[in-house]
Amino acid sequence: MSRAGGGLSRPEQEIRDYFAPLFAPATIAVVGASTAGNGRGNVFIDQLRKFGYGGEIYPIHPKAAEIDGLKAYPALGATPKSVDYAYVAIPGPSVPAAIAAAAGRVRFAHILSSGFAEVPAGRALQEELLRAARGAGVRLLGPNCNGAFSPRGRLTFIYRGATDPGAVGIVSQSGGLGVDIIRRGQERGLRFTGVMTVGNSADLGPVDLLEFYLADPETRVIGMYLEGIAGGRRLFDLLRWARGRKPVVILKGGRTIQGTQAVVSHTGALAGDERVWTALSRQTGVVLVKDLEELIDAILALQTLTARADRPTRKVALFGNGGGTSVLAVDAFAERGLDVVPFRPKTRAALEALDLPPGTSVANPIDAPVGTLRQEDGRIAEKIMDIVYGMDDQDAFLMHLNLPVLLDHIRTGSSVAANLLDAAERVRQRNPDKAQFVLVLRSDGSPEIDARKREYREQARLRGIPVYDEMSGAAIGLAALRSHAEFLRRIAAD
Repeated sequence: MSRAGGGLSRPEQEIRDYFAPLFAPATIAVVGASTAGNGRGNVFIDQLRKFGYGGEIYPIHPKAAEIDGLKAYPALGATPKSVDYAYVAIPGPSVPAAIAAAAGRVRFAHILSSGFAEVPAGRALQEELLRAARGAGVRLLGPNCNGAFSPRGRLTFIYRGATDPGAVGIVSQSGGLGVDIIRRGQERGLRFTGVMTVGNSADLGPVDLLEFYLADPETRVIGMYLEGIAGGRRLFDLLRWARGRKPVVILKGGRTIQGTQAVVSHTGALAGDERVWTALSRQTGVVLVKDLEELIDAILALQTLTARADRPTRKVALFGNGGGTSVLAVDAFAERGLDVVPFRPKTRAALEALDLPPGTSVANPIDAPVGTLRQEDGRIAEKIMDIVYGMDDQDAFLMHLNLPVLLDHIRTGSSVAANLLDAAERVRQRNPDKAQFVLVLRSDGSPEIDARKREYREQARLRGIPVYDEMSGAAIGLAALRSHAEFLRRIAAD
């Protein structure tokens, strides 16, 4: 297809309309549910119901009249209405015939089955599947993947997915990593417009989904896990055309020789030279990360904070309890190109005038032991932040709380922590165009502390505050924000 508007394969509205049945299907067919109730398709039906899917579900079975209380149909082409989304979880050799039977009545089919081009013996079977899909007018995702997660359409392949709308669009060539991104990401505060796993990408692949996310007004941040990609030039051209309109974070699998070998055996893809990906990042503004935690760290900042071309995040103020933690944080931030530098003399003088308890350091970092944090039941933080926001030139303000110390040594520790969050929110509202606020909540891993941490994290998420587990994660997130802002500034100057 010719490219409309520069890099897109068609106009944006056409792209949105084309993929709408995938992200919000009105009808779903399930190939692989059994009358015994123990098939992968049965689990999928249960997941849909518990996620609140409100459309029609058609189990496909050659003999059964009913499955899980739903009327069953003998083939994809025999359903009473055309199918927007088919979930296919049957043995690989049976998949081409099942798809061929769709006969023009299925829009998208997600193929969970394996044994295709990810193994040498399965390449011919994948070609057969592609021929069947083309003949039946079906677009394929997969094979060899887990499925689709789309809160807007109440479509899911996992239990306990967050249903509230989000701003993050994900495409993953690994189904298992897709599960990790959803579960670990939503625990950390991410909310999704969609998570699409594409496995071998025999038909639709990462770039097709990238086009949708770029065109989708609900998606503000895009994350990709890629092992290898056919038509890499199309990816490059699309990202060059996008010019950073939305931040894109890529976790690339197969950066080493050994990793490349693993990629070939996992999805049958060719990984490519790491230098190519480095060049892609430099020329398109894509943020490259090295592992799953970095992917979540980077997306969390980009989802919540604003990348400002006029003020890329570089100078960071640190405030919290734990002197050694602050020292290590300064190193972690410096390694990421972020500066924790002493405050201006007038700022320091104003902080010293607060007459804080002994042991408090008011340089940068501001080290505040428990005795300081409990001043005014935690509301002292508001005075400290007002001074820094009003008198110093910082790009970000990071508050870090060692929760075990805070909650163990302050009888009213729960209210102190809540008051600290309230103080930060009031200061942010008074200074919307100044330093962006980031919170680090550190835990010892005990069930009681972790439960409190989840409570505070959710309070912060609802206020639009990103929460990190450690200072190093916050450094990764702020560095991603700075990288995207600097790219925007660079292209604006071109």
